Amino acid sequence: MSESDWNEPKEGVRQVADGPVSDVETQKTVEAADPVRQQNEMMQTWLMETLKEQRRTRRWKLFFRFFRAIVVLVALVFFWQSANKVGGGDDGAVSGDHVAVVNVLGQIGEEQEANADSLIRGIRAAFGNKGTRALILNINSPGGSPVHSGEVYDELLRQRSLHPDTPVYAVIRDMGASGAYYIAAGADEIYANRASLVGSIGVVSAGFGLGGLIEKIGVERRVFTSGENKAFLDPFTDMSDQQADFWQSVLTQTHQQFIKAVQDGRGDRLADNPEIFSGLVWSGEQAVDLGLIDGLASVRQVAEERVGVRHLVDFTPEPSPWKQISREMGVQLKALLREPQLY
Repeated sequence: MSESDWNEPKEGVRQVADGPVSDVETQKTVEAADPVRQQNEMMQTWLMETLKEQRRTRRWKLFFRFFRAIVVLVALVFFWQSANKVGGGDDGAVSGDHVAVVNVLGQIGEEQEANADSLIRGIRAAFGNKGTRALILNINSPGGSPVHSGEVYDELLRQRSLHPDTPVYAVIRDMGASGAYYIAAGADEIYANRASLVGSIGVVSAGFGLGGLIEKIGVERRVFTSGENKAFLDPFTDMSDQQADFWQSVLTQTHQQFIKAVQDGRGDRLADNPEIFSGLVWSGEQAVDLGLIDGLASVRQVAEERVGVRHLVDFTPEPSPWKQISREMGVQLKALLREPQLY
């Protein structure tokens, strides 16, 4: 390009393909775009502030939940001595005539709230109180350990012999099955709702035989024992017919113990029906016809109509403060995890 082909652009004018554009027109274009840019910036600012506010709100929620848990901890520790005295105190602090209530709720067994040690403690406290006119076992349980159930059953019989003038009633709510019915059989009378599930008088032991599976995937199982039958319940070890017969005999003997407890507790009230002990579960109405229960009634109905006392006192021992705190913390943690994520 020669020097004559170059033209110095005049001030205030830019050359474009379609012709010159003045700086004034450029400024107008920029100004026209400013509201859009400003709106975008405002939206971004608003979104950032919203996210910050949501984060702050979430932090405060978490803080208050843990603060509440700490308050519960302090309160439980502070009032532990009084809270641990079931029914107002093991020393007879409850005044006036009342019906003692001991709850049998949930699974029965070790590390459960319905364990033999706790239930027996509540039963003894109820019988030891001078104002107790009757004991009601408030049952809502699918059962559990036959050992824990048997221990509670034996304690009920012992207390009934020591306090013949204090009747024991069992009231089944949603369910009183297996080990829970085992306990109920230790009462003088059993009541339930017409829709309650009652019975399941049987023993079960379930497992898996996975020996063929590990062979297919090429895994070698190595078990060393000092007795030929030590590992006969191992799911990866084949069970011989002799071992199966032995284990069935153990379950049968446990079942017979259960049947005897029910027969001793219910006596002639039981119908002559072998299916009663087959492990079936019956409705409350069916259970009346079979003699498994004595009638249809609630806890309050039994207290007012059978005992003639309206005042109920809960003698169920409270779990330790640490267990209550752990349960409260677990509830709070689950609630926190269920919340939708905000950012």
